[in-house]
Amino acid sequence: MKVFLNPGHDTKYDSGAINPNSGLRECDVAAHVGALVKHYLELAGCECELMQSDNLAPTSKGRSYYPDRQGLTVTETANGWGADVFVSIHCNAAPEAGTARGTETECYGGGDGEQLAKYIQNQLIDSIDTVDRGVKYMPELLVLKCTDMPAVLVELAFIDNDDDAALLVDMQDDFARAIARGVTDYEQAIEG
Repeated sequence: MKVFLNPGHDTKYDSGAINPNSGLRECDVAAHVGALVKHYLELAGCECELMQSDNLAPTSKGRSYYPDRQGLTVTETANGWGADVFVSIHCNAAPEAGTARGTETECYGGGDGEQLAKYIQNQLIDSIDTVDRGVKYMPELLVLKCTDMPAVLVELAFIDNDDDAALLVDMQDDFARAIARGVTDYEQAIEG
């Protein structure tokens, strides 16, 4: 299986959400968890590509626009590479910092993307002491709308909540292993 991993945001243009007390940045957590997911999936026999950049900014064409080194957007790169699944990794934040907790996995709608989201969400909830915010349909997200393969966006936890932020610091390996297991669970289900 070919898995395209997209740790959200980037260190240069948009670091994403930040914990107001510790300064923990979403881009750093996502990058580290993404690299670990890649490692575990490769050990499981998957072929992986990893590309970090903020891919939610719209352009006049309705696509993302933070190009990679070849001038292609994240979704175009994933589509061109022929990925079987696409996993974007993020940290959540609430309108009022510190008021929300938990983990959710977002997908475009039903079908294979929803199945992938369920496998990943189940593994995350079984592995980490976090609030289960479930699988959510988010068809407006470009990384879910503009990909040709089943795609999910994993919101690991709320970085602006100090309890969740502690999980994001202390349990990055657990998050990564759970995401990798969710992907391989999905792979086994579609092959079975």
